[in-house]
Amino acid sequence: MSRTALLVLADGRFPAGDHAHSGGVEAAVAARAVHDPVTLYAFCRGRLHTAGLTAAALAAAAAAGHDPLVLDEAADARTPAPALRATARKLGRQLLRAARAAWPCEALERLASDLPGGAHQPVVLGVAAQAAGLTAPDAAHVAAFGNVAGPATAAVRLLGLDPFDATAVLARLCDDVDAVAHEAVGAAARVTDEGPGVLPAASSPLLDITAEQHAAWPTRLFAS
Repeated sequence: MSRTALLVLADGRFPAGDHAHSGGVEAAVAARAVHDPVTLYAFCRGRLHTAGLTAAALAAAAAAGHDPLVLDEAADARTPAPALRATARKLGRQLLRAARAAWPCEALERLASDLPGGAHQPVVLGVAAQAAGLTAPDAAHVAAFGNVAGPATAAVRLLGLDPFDATAVLARLCDDVDAVAHEAVGAAARVTDEGPGVLPAASSPLLDITAEQHAAWPTRLFAS
């Protein structure tokens, strides 16, 4: 296992397209639900324990070698909002393109061939992690952290937030990220015996609703 590969995959500069998406925080800022570091922390923590947990478990299961096509169907079932499904597949295509360049392998090529329209981003992340020689816990941590790092970074641009304050929000969430990743790995370990239905399906209805509203905005800073 390469710790450097983990850093490359988790780096915000990895060309996976995440920088163009706010993780729902743009709509939250517009609604005044997020307007300072305290409300940003609450938003990120809520997202982490819902969408983040679901994504981390899917990534862990894919990194553990479970069928990505089955996991993609499980991801679809856990993503009721059409706007979020489209975003997940768009990000999946971009991540797959970057991963194929970084860690070319048969598994990534097969995934690209089997799902030319794009697989869900967490599933691609898990397969990419496996291709990079990483473990299921590594994939879970990358997925969990990405679910809060994206909104925190976007909030700097949306609110003119001090970058130090945004970084402090992420630092305060470290224990939560570790706990979510641990729970996700535990669920992924049960897939062999119990099937993909055992994976978390933590819901965040407000994120689903605001994602649909955001997609209809004529002008927006972020794609989602």
